Amino acid sequence: QLQLVESGGGLVQPGGSLRLSCAASGFTLDYYTMGWFRQAPGKEREGVSCISRSGSSTNYADSVKGRFTISRDNAKNTFYLQMNSLKPEDTALYYCAAVRAMTTVQAMSCRVVSYEYDVWGQGTQVTVSS
Repeated sequence: QLQLVESGGGLVQPGGSLRLSCAASGFTLDYYTMGWFRQAPGKEREGVSCISRSGSSTNYADSVKGRFTISRDNAKNTFYLQMNSLKPEDTALYYCAAVRAMTTVQAMSCRVVSYEYDVWGQGTQVTVSS
């Protein structure tokens, strides 16, 4: 069974940092594109960041560029989202997701479009408040 489990969420003050982790089980992330998404109360799910299978390509939502960094550690079968300079508007339930990269083009690129991902975690809450 393919499974993703997020961890690392919590309560942090504005300007603080958190690192989210997403551990995979039942499959190896080596062949997958990974992404982070978030959903705030009363809002639609939005894409935050993604990293290609090769690791050579990353994308970020404009709202997090320069503050968040996505990375992957295939040896640990885990990927991460380092979040710095957090703002109250970053408060949301954060989900990790994965989709198998089937072609060379897919292996070298990624998009933060939720419908392209077919393996999802249950989410971890991030609250930014003083």
